[in-house]
Amino acid sequence: MQPLIDNARTFGQRPEEFARLAEGQSPQALFITCSDSRVVPALITGARPGELFELRTAGNIVPPYASTHPTGEAATIEYAVEVLGVRDIVVCGHSHCGAVGALVRGDDLTAVPAVRDWLTHAGPRPAGAAEDPAVAEGVQSHVLAQLLRLRSYPFVDKRVTEGRLTLHGWYYEVHTGSVLTHDVACDTFRAL
Repeated sequence: MQPLIDNARTFGQRPEEFARLAEGQSPQALFITCSDSRVVPALITGARPGELFELRTAGNIVPPYASTHPTGEAATIEYAVEVLGVRDIVVCGHSHCGAVGALVRGDDLTAVPAVRDWLTHAGPRPAGAAEDPAVAEGVQSHVLAQLLRLRSYPFVDKRVTEGRLTLHGWYYEVHTGSVLTHDVACDTFRAL
């Protein structure tokens, strides 16, 4: 923990670099990804402060849209789209994902009931080989399911239909640093 504390102490010693951030934010994209510590959106994209609005959830799950009992995730998505006016949303899954791996394998999660109950929001069980440690196929099919889930949010669907919002599915390989994107035309993930 000490290196993190040391960096936090020196981080604010460059106020001239951050003064403009007090004026507001206008991020280029909403980046929805897993909470996994190996996935660092700003590192992957090269984004600077203010350029990326992030939503991190276990398994990069987009929960079902519900206007009567909204979730924090839904509020984040709504704010990014309706208030900040992002033009792009990226759903980025990653190799070696514990959440998706548990879904693919059908793991018994009774020891972690909050995790078990959260994963019920993932949608259909992702396809994929249970023996694949990277769970590549499972993660990629899960990313596509979350993109479909985003389209069930009325304000997202409206902007996509109007051509004011584009959805992207990415797959990040933790073990190589490579990023693949879903190519809609051929329905496959290919190098970015």
